[in-house]
Amino acid sequence: MAPDASPEQPMYPDTAALLEACRKWVHRFMVLSHEQGNVIAAWILHTWAIEAADSTPYLDITAPEKGCGKSRLLEVLEIVVRKPVKTGGMSAAALMRTVEAESPTLLLDEVDATFKGNKEVAEALRGMLNEGYRRGGNIRKCVPPNWDVKAFRVFSPKALAGIGRVPETIASRSITVEMRRKKNTENVENFRMRDARIDAIPLVESLRSWSESPVLDTLKAARPEFPKGFTDRQEDVSEPLLAIADLAGGEWPKAIRHSLSVLFRSAVAEDSSLGTTLLRDIRSIFVTRSGKDSDRLYSAALAAALCEIEGSPWSEWDKGRGLNPNALAKRLKPFHIHPQTIRTSGGTGKGYKREDFTEAWERYLPPQCDEAVTPVTTPVDIGDYSPFKPVTPVTVTDGHSRESPRESPLVTAVTPVTAPLEQEEPKRFLQGVM
Repeated sequence: MAPDASPEQPMYPDTAALLEACRKWVHRFMVLSHEQGNVIAAWILHTWAIEAADSTPYLDITAPEKGCGKSRLLEVLEIVVRKPVKTGGMSAAALMRTVEAESPTLLLDEVDATFKGNKEVAEALRGMLNEGYRRGGNIRKCVPPNWDVKAFRVFSPKALAGIGRVPETIASRSITVEMRRKKNTENVENFRMRDARIDAIPLVESLRSWSESPVLDTLKAARPEFPKGFTDRQEDVSEPLLAIADLAGGEWPKAIRHSLSVLFRSAVAEDSSLGTTLLRDIRSIFVTRSGKDSDRLYSAALAAALCEIEGSPWSEWDKGRGLNPNALAKRLKPFHIHPQTIRTSGGTGKGYKREDFTEAWERYLPPQCDEAVTPVTTPVDIGDYSPFKPVTPVTVTDGHSRESPRESPLVTAVTPVTAPLEQEEPKRFLQGVM
């Protein structure tokens, strides 16, 4: 049991219990993979601990078609994140002033349409997203009446929803959550905003109490270790989530690191610029080759092999004529890769050796992984409705038995958290926060 609260030792919600509650909150209404649920739960806590972070990961909620739940996920998040602001119809000036004044959690829907729409709004949003992932980021605008230059602070948590890819500079600052249309066999609870707001009151109050606790000081001082293979930008944006996971202890440090690795390596999350697509496709060609001359290819043969890759742009290159050796050499030149005379069992000619690409692969592509990492979107069994099970040491008041889950009891006393919890046994969770 937790010790009695006192003025010298206030009581605050447990980090691991809140993570579990947030994870079950999103799985209650959304068809998501385990990895997506883990990361979104940590991101929700991050919005409440934004003052402790030097950077923030954007949630890039994407889907190939309408009806995949992108907007619904924003609605589910709107209820539980800190200071939510939806940006539909907001002008560029209003958007910048809102972030400057409130540092809210921005929930941006239909970003694909925004980037294709009003140029002023699109450019303001692009600048805000490019600069707003790091503390101190700002964009400068001339403001009336004297048109003086003003620096608008744009650092705040942001979730973006849209069809297809966001610009590459924004994708590199994001964690991609790929949504898929729900199958008839996948069942989740119907979402009703009014009822959900009532259900979430205890969780929101617990998140608010947690954000006002000493955990922020612990998170500020945290320097988490990163999984092998993360890029510098991925380390920047994942750091606040890893700090929260380490603070929670138990299953969470390993679970969040694995989940981030999966989402960062997912097919949708990969860098899809032409340069990196070319390097990735060339690597796949060399990996599948075998035999005496497997480490070298003539320029014409490599170009032809690239055109054979289904789903890549090379067969449609040059107005449908396909990628040729000269165009290939031009695309590889920025990577300091040039054709040379090579010798094979068939003779000599201009071409490339596998070793010519090694450095570029190491610099511009994620490490290869043998296991399938694209997250599979499946509903998660969350068991009993209540998102928390008892955790030790925590005291919870007994509630009255009620038929409605929205009338479940509240947490009144929980243990202070000032450092990551170390436990040998699996962590158990609080009862009745929603």
